[in-house]
Amino acid sequence: MTESKGPGKSGGAAAPAKKKRKGPLAKIRPYAVGIMAVVVVFGGSALIGAHVRASKDDKVSAPSGAVGPAVVPTGPVDLSSTASPTPTASSGPNLQVAVRPSVPVTITVYEDLRSPDSKAFAQEYQDVLRQLLTTGQVQIHYQLVTASDRTYGGSSSQYAANAAACAQDQGRFTQFVQEVWDHQPDPHSGGLGSEKLIKSLAHKAKKIKMANFEPCIEQGDHKGWVIKSQADFAHSGLGQVPALEINDKPVKDVRTSLTPAKLRTMVNKEAKRVIALQATPTASPALS
Repeated sequence: MTESKGPGKSGGAAAPAKKKRKGPLAKIRPYAVGIMAVVVVFGGSALIGAHVRASKDDKVSAPSGAVGPAVVPTGPVDLSSTASPTPTASSGPNLQVAVRPSVPVTITVYEDLRSPDSKAFAQEYQDVLRQLLTTGQVQIHYQLVTASDRTYGGSSSQYAANAAACAQDQGRFTQFVQEVWDHQPDPHSGGLGSEKLIKSLAHKAKKIKMANFEPCIEQGDHKGWVIKSQADFAHSGLGQVPALEINDKPVKDVRTSLTPAKLRTMVNKEAKRVIALQATPTASPALS
């Protein structure tokens, strides 16, 4: 009989090698590497996000349709030209939001969304301003001011102003601001700095696409523009809000003696002045 060969002899089946037992460190190494990778990714994302937000504070990103100070006519219109007149470019920064452009009189309203005085002005003058707009007598420039943040603390006025600029990107500035006036919280509370409230006001304003609005407020897309707007107002010497200009001329005693009727009279007087100025013919050139 042929003798069977044991495992230790040549020609026999090889014995399976004994597996090395992994130590505790070897077992957790793959998980540790994965955790470190996640930490690196999230840490890098946080740094990038912080850098983006910080850079937006310095970047002046004007919302859609923002304009510079009103350009007041200074002479007669050239009636010999058959081309339609084009607006004159403003030399100033685009820190204002225009409503109904291309008319002889521009009312500039400086308002602070956190200020009870600005709210009171908006409520008292909304009818006369609406009438002047619908009859084509004026255009209105709104410039947002954030001085109330210094008065009450925090930055909720700045936050709300950025949100109003985000609404302007979708052509819903006046609708959003009206919701702010209708639901303005106590300025001491800092409630306008609530993301939940701002989003609620945007819903109430209607026709604001939240998919665009939410990233705009979360990233502070127009924060730099708001900061520059406040600095421009502080430099103007106009004092406290609400403040008004008619064709770049400050209106005196807005908070003490101005009334809707007086404002209408002032607008009519300025419109007549501008129309008369534009209609005045220039002297004909002398014949040689």
